[in-house]
Amino acid sequence: MTGLRVRRRGVAVTAAAIAVMLLAGCAGGQTGALSSQYRGGETKNYVSGDGTVTQVPTSNRGTPVRFDETATDGTQLSSEDLRGQVVVLNFWYASCPPCRAEAKHLNTVAERFETQDVQFIGVNVRDAQGTAEAFERRFNVTYPSILDADTGRMQLALSGEVAPNAVPTTIVLDTRGRVAVRILGAIGGPGTLATLIEDELTRT
Repeated sequence: MTGLRVRRRGVAVTAAAIAVMLLAGCAGGQTGALSSQYRGGETKNYVSGDGTVTQVPTSNRGTPVRFDETATDGTQLSSEDLRGQVVVLNFWYASCPPCRAEAKHLNTVAERFETQDVQFIGVNVRDAQGTAEAFERRFNVTYPSILDADTGRMQLALSGEVAPNAVPTTIVLDTRGRVAVRILGAIGGPGTLATLIEDELTRT
């Protein structure tokens, strides 16, 4: 994980801070802890991030992320079929306040790149299909979403890379399917995510 570049509101973070952040994501089986919290109904109901952006230099990117899932609308989403495209994975669920807040910004960016080699995919980590679809109708989400609450396969596909350790988390895969960027927490406005996607498109 050496060489990762992390930005928070445009401020550089030291290498020591990066190491602490990444170790915190791996220590103690945090993926399991998050899954437990998703199902446990705690008062807060989500593990929040702070908008930290982690960028992985091309030379340090790991193996391609592999998945083969069916979205709630019946769309088949295979990592193999998406090679050559930038893939944006947004991990969310309906009652998560920052997920609701960022929905319009994700829509804006998805619409901006809809004619380019970019595929947005939602990954719902908690809800049943009806709840997920109600959220998508309310917030006019047009890109497909995968239900991951029961299997956790999409979360597991990213373990060992730059994992989605909070909700929401947005992960950008490069055109070879490798993790290029993680935004831990809500994306804020659309500008940062759009720039990060453009960066990956220019590498092709």
